[in-house]
Amino acid sequence: MLTYKFTARNPVDGKRVSSEVQAQDEKSAAQAITAQGLAPLEITPIVASSAPGRSFLNRVRTKDKVIFSRQLSTLINAGLPLVQSLRTVDKQTTSKSLRAIIQKIVADVEAGSAFSVALGKFPATFNRVYVSLVAAGETSGTLDKALERLADQQEKDAEILAKVRGAMTYPAIVLLVMVGVLGFMLVKVLPQVQEIYKGLPGVKLPFITQMLLSVSHFVIHFWWVVIILLIIITFVTTRWARTGPGKLVIDKFKMRAWPIGPLFMKLYMARFARTGTTLVASGVPLLQMLSITSEAVDNVHISKSIDSAAEKVKGGKALSETLVGDPNFLELVPNMIRIGEQSGALETMLGKTADYYEKEVDNEIKAISTIIEPVLMVIMGVMALIIVAAILLPIYGLVGKNIIR
Repeated sequence: MLTYKFTARNPVDGKRVSSEVQAQDEKSAAQAITAQGLAPLEITPIVASSAPGRSFLNRVRTKDKVIFSRQLSTLINAGLPLVQSLRTVDKQTTSKSLRAIIQKIVADVEAGSAFSVALGKFPATFNRVYVSLVAAGETSGTLDKALERLADQQEKDAEILAKVRGAMTYPAIVLLVMVGVLGFMLVKVLPQVQEIYKGLPGVKLPFITQMLLSVSHFVIHFWWVVIILLIIITFVTTRWARTGPGKLVIDKFKMRAWPIGPLFMKLYMARFARTGTTLVASGVPLLQMLSITSEAVDNVHISKSIDSAAEKVKGGKALSETLVGDPNFLELVPNMIRIGEQSGALETMLGKTADYYEKEVDNEIKAISTIIEPVLMVIMGVMALIIVAAILLPIYGLVGKNIIR
C-alpha cells in the first residue's frame, strides 16, 4: 500500500480538507476519498515528494539496491512473473523508502507501464544507467541477466568508492585533531603566557608571539564572527561547487592535483570502462552507451570528451580513434578499445580495462596513504614548532636581558 497526501472539498459546507490516505494506486486513493463523502481535488504520492529534507531521509542505500536487483533477477530467472517477483522482493526488503518505491512501481506495472518507465520515475534511486539496462533487458528478453549485471556493477562501484573514502578519512581526522589542538592553544594557553609577561618591565614580545596573541584575542572576543564566517564560507563554497564554473574547477583539480590526480583519473577510467562493458553486454547501442557513460562518469571534462567522441562516431570514426590523444583519457583506454573493435570483443576488452584500473585504484590508495602520513607529521611538527617558539622565545629574551636570574 502507498500513502497519498490529498486535498479534497467537503460538498456539505464547501470547505477544503487536507489529509492522507493509503491505497494501492491513485485511482484507489480517489475512490477511498470519495467513499468518505469528499470530492478529491489533488492527490500526491508522498514517496515522490522532492522536499530537500525528505529526499535525504528517503535515500536508498546502494546495498539495498544491490539486494533488490539480485533478488529480482533470481525470481525472474526462476520463471515468476514480474509483478509477482516485485511483490515478493517488497516483502523481503527492510528499507522503508525502497518498499514505498517498489509498491509504486508495482502499481504502475499493473496499470500497463513498462518496468523501465516505472523505474525512471525515481531518478534519485535508479539512475539512467539502471533504467537503460532494464529497458535493454526488457527488449531482448534478458531482464534477469541485465539485473544481475547491474548488481555486479553497483557492488564494484560501491567497493571502489568505499576505498577512496577510507583513504580520505584518516587525513581528515588528523587535520581535525590538529585544528582542535591549535584552537585549544590559542584560547587557553597563549592568554596565560601573555599574563605572565605583562607585569615584567621592558619586555618586548617576539613578532611570532604577538601575531599568535592577536589571533588568540580575536578568536576569544569575536568567536561569533569566526563561526559566522565559517558558515558563510561553507555555504558559498558548497553552492559554488554545484554551479557550472565550480564543477569545472573542482573536477579539473581532482584530475590534476597531486597526489590525488592519478587516483581520480584511474577511478574515472574504471567507471567509464565498467559502465561501458555493462551496457554493451546488455545490447545497448554504442552511441547510447556513450551518452549514458557521459553522465555516469561524474566529471564534466571527461563527459565533454565522451560527448565529443560520440559526435565523431556519428561521422563514421571508430571510438578508439576519437579518444587517442585526448588528455582526459589515459592512453591504455583507446588502445584496449581498438583491440576490442578489431577483434569484435569490445565488451571483453572494456571489462579487462575496468579490472585493470580497479586494481590500479587500490595501488594508488596505498601509495597515497604512504605519502600522507609523513606529510601530516611534518605539518604537525611545524605547528608544534610555531607554538613552542611563541611561548619560549620571550623566555630566552628575558634571560638575555638578565631579567630572569
